[in-house]
Amino acid sequence: MGVPQLILDGSRLLLALAAPASLVALVLAGIALRREGTTSFSVGGGGFSKWMFWAIVMITLPQVFGWFAFWGVGASLPGGGIGAGWMATFSNDATILVNTLVIGRLVPVLAAWMVLRAVIDFSEGYSPLASTLGAMFLLAIPATAALLQSWNDGTRFGTAAVLEGAWTYTASQIMPIAAGLAVIGAIINFALGRPAIRLIGCAGAFLTVAALWKLVVSMM
Repeated sequence: MGVPQLILDGSRLLLALAAPASLVALVLAGIALRREGTTSFSVGGGGFSKWMFWAIVMITLPQVFGWFAFWGVGASLPGGGIGAGWMATFSNDATILVNTLVIGRLVPVLAAWMVLRAVIDFSEGYSPLASTLGAMFLLAIPATAALLQSWNDGTRFGTAAVLEGAWTYTASQIMPIAAGLAVIGAIINFALGRPAIRLIGCAGAFLTVAALWKLVVSMM
């Protein structure tokens, strides 16, 4: 096998490993969500945001490399399958390992431990929300990966398209649910004689987050 063919096969191998790498990044995002709680959504800071970004980059890696061909500094991505037998075997084995062992077996066990941790947190007087959200996120990794992939438009702007889709989904689907949970929390706090105004304000902000964004953009 010549050196050019080996380089092409190496490029195809890296592209083939992008999909399982995105799943591993989503697993790490779920662990970071449990570890950091609400601070994981800090702009440019949290590990959850970091691993979600890398998962999106891995999903749209062919489109990212498409920019080099657009700029004229490289050839188009190599098509076809991997010619080297050991590279093809390694690619298949890595994909099977991630899908069957990590996603199929380890992730459900990790989510179960997070549920147990949520019970322990609640028994100790702490909020079980971080552990519960982490478990739910881990169990939904296959659906999350499929959802992210559905937002990929296949162009060199694929990464931006997925990020835009994630923002739209968060504002239209997740924020109303968060507002409902905030209202429930406010009712519970009111019944227990605890402050509830802050949760009511959060519920209103969650429901109007898209409008608040448009207001900020119009003011610029």
